[in-house]
Parts: sequence; structure tokens; C-alpha cells
Amino acid sequence: MSDQDRAVELTAVQAALAAEHAAVYGYGVVGGRVGAERRGEARAAYDAHRARRDALVREVRDLGGRPVASSAAYALPFAVPDAAAAVRLAAELEDRVAGVYSDLVRATEGARRGSAAQALREAAVRAVRWRGGSVAFPGLAERAGETAGTASGSASATPSA
Repeated sequence: MSDQDRAVELTAVQAALAAEHAAVYGYGVVGGRVGAERRGEARAAYDAHRARRDALVREVRDLGGRPVASSAAYALPFAVPDAAAAVRLAAELEDRVAGVYSDLVRATEGARRGSAAQALREAAVRAVRWRGGSVAFPGLAERAGETAGTASGSASATPSA
């Protein structure tokens, strides 16, 4: 693997890590607002994102990088005053994570690509469960209006100031 390929891969892994940090934060909000009937589903998603986050920290280190840190807070894409908004937020979080994992699939090979594809699939399945419907190309639907140069940066939540 060339140095340039390694740099591209490290950038994509770091983006996935940043997205997982944002998802963990977001699921803290979801868990606090979602109805009791879906609280177990929110907890399972929270745990899955924490596990992926921890694995990505190790991958960044294996690639010789310094893992991006989580922000203290993230700006949510919309207000989450009730259970219905919490469900919408959960679906949005999964869409964003799927988008970043689609970038990681493109940037990697071998076992790392397989792991990224598995994470993409898991996020897409969770999004369908939260939304109650699916999209044709999980991880790509939200990118329809974006240019290729901005795809990675816009997929994760924005840290608040």
C-alpha cells in the first residue's frame, strides 16, 4: 500500500470515527426522549455505536494515526422535544453513519472493507427500523445533491461551539 493510499484510508477511518462519536452523542439524546416501547432499541444502537467507535480508535492507531477526539457536544440537525422527533433523529443518525461507512468501503480493501461494509449494512438496517421504510442505496441517498469533494465532511454531525 502506498503512502497516499494509507493517507486516504486513514482519513476515511478518522471520518468514520468522528461519525461514531456523533452517533454516540446523538443516541444519548434519543434515549432521553424516545418512548419506553423503543428504549431497548435505542440502547442497543447506542451500544453498537460505542463498540464501533472503540474499534475505530484501535484501527486509527494501527494505521499510525492519532484518533480524533469526541466533541463535548454536537449540534443536532433539528430540535428533539418529544418521542417522534427522537425517532426521526435516530433514523438521521443512522443515515449519516451509513454515508460515512460508504466512503470507508470505497477507501479500503480486504478485512477493513468487509468491516466497513458490515457497519454500513447495520446502520442501514437500523435506519429502516427507525424510519419504517428503506432507501435504494443506503449511505448514498443523503449525498444526492453533494459533490464528490464534500461527501466525507458533511456526513457527520457538527460539533457545537
